[in-house]
Amino acid sequence: MNRTLNAWQYTVLGIAAVLMAAVGAFGGIGTYANVQAQFHRGATAAGVVAAGEGLALVLALTMLCLTMLGQASPVVVRIGLWLAPVGACATGVTIAETTGEAIVYGLTPMAMSGAAEGLGLIARRVTIYRTGVDAEQLRRNAHAVQQIAYKQAVAQHHPDEDTRAAALRESWALAKKVGRGDAQLGVDLVDVQRARIRTGADLALSSMYGRQRSPEEASPDRSAQAVLRRKFAEMDPVDAVRIAHDAQPDMPPVELSQTLAAYGLHVDPIQVALILGQRPAEYEVHRPDAADARQVSALKPLTVEAAVVQAASTLGPDAKAREIAEHVARHRRLVVTENYVRTALSRAAKKPQPQTPAEPMEGGYA
Repeated sequence: MNRTLNAWQYTVLGIAAVLMAAVGAFGGIGTYANVQAQFHRGATAAGVVAAGEGLALVLALTMLCLTMLGQASPVVVRIGLWLAPVGACATGVTIAETTGEAIVYGLTPMAMSGAAEGLGLIARRVTIYRTGVDAEQLRRNAHAVQQIAYKQAVAQHHPDEDTRAAALRESWALAKKVGRGDAQLGVDLVDVQRARIRTGADLALSSMYGRQRSPEEASPDRSAQAVLRRKFAEMDPVDAVRIAHDAQPDMPPVELSQTLAAYGLHVDPIQVALILGQRPAEYEVHRPDAADARQVSALKPLTVEAAVVQAASTLGPDAKAREIAEHVARHRRLVVTENYVRTALSRAAKKPQPQTPAEPMEGGYA
């Protein structure tokens, strides 16, 4: 969006800016005269005006420049725009000697402070009108969405039950702030509602006048991807993530998120990792043919030398040192050199082989 102002808009905005600047100037002159009447020093009066109304003007111009650059204003600037007028009014009330003077001195700085904030607000609105980008609104929405994501994570995985309940309530309270004051979002929602009304009216009139269905309506898309997109749209995202993970158990969360996005389900990789829990795979072996079979225990950890000997036994007696080293690196994720492989095999050949105790003979002599 890149709209321009017409001559009438330029004229009105120019007149408004001139009037605001004039009001601010009169307010600054009034504050200067009030302070000078009390302290009888021009430098002191100028310093008070600069510290109060001047500070509000500086902050307003800072917000103006940042808005024109498409950036959000820092927290210090936004807080200063509220505190600077209050400080200027408090200064006027403090130097007054009577109640009447306190009222006059307290209201005088509001002219320049209000003019500064008004000029900054008009400049911001002009920038939004021309570019269609509201940096402050984007900042508020991004902050609200980030807080919602954090509170949802706390509500699901925090060990303390009270903390989870409090985080869930806070996330619902933050959900009301998302999109508040976003004019573009309002336009988009109106467009969506207008499209739905148009579709409903078309269906109602079609049923009344008996319109024939178009070939596209008579034969909807029955491709596998279209069917899966409709299924995922009706499914709980948690179930969809688990189904995709079962189909591709070795796929990392980032690739799994991209795969689901191709089917119309947009989930963040962090959400995928939280849903899956990153638990290691568990395997269970059932032996219905041998109910009294000996249970297999966990594999004992191997040393590097034992891993080399095991790889050599797996590959056979004709395996070369390079092949054994590659086998160990591929299956055990251990990096060994060929010289180490030869040394380990030489040591294993010199060690006496333990004798396996004979199992007791069952039965007896025939």
